Amino acid sequence: MSKMLFESDQVKFVRLSRDAHGYHRRAVLFAEQAQSPGLIFNVASIAVECYLIALCAWYGSMPFNHNYASLMDTAEEVMQFPPELSVKIRALDEIFGICSLDDYHHGTPTEADATGIIAICQALSVMLHALENNKISSE
Repeated sequence: MSKMLFESDQVKFVRLSRDAHGYHRRAVLFAEQAQSPGLIFNVASIAVECYLIALCAWYGSMPFNHNYASLMDTAEEVMQFPPELSVKIRALDEIFGICSLDDYHHGTPTEADATGIIAICQALSVMLHALENNKISSE
């Protein structure tokens, strides 16, 4: 059996935070290199997923599905989420619904989509850092 199946929420948080930051950084680098919006969006979408699962792991609550609506449902059960950010993340399912069993689809991201998802990554990164900093300051 895989050890990953039984990792603690703390280990999962650390791993997913690291992964999220890595994918986020790579998406920004791709944007700076003027790579295609689809490439930027796809890499950043993995970062968003990792950020959201890390936030959920912080609180010991795992989503049932990894589409953006399900990820946000779980995240909003355990923490306050900026409403505008929630709407933007949930809207990602309109472009990138690959985790849906009923409505699988993968649209063609535009420049605006690529720019928007990098902004989402940045907002999630700030939220993650705030959690980490609050833990450090409360110890």
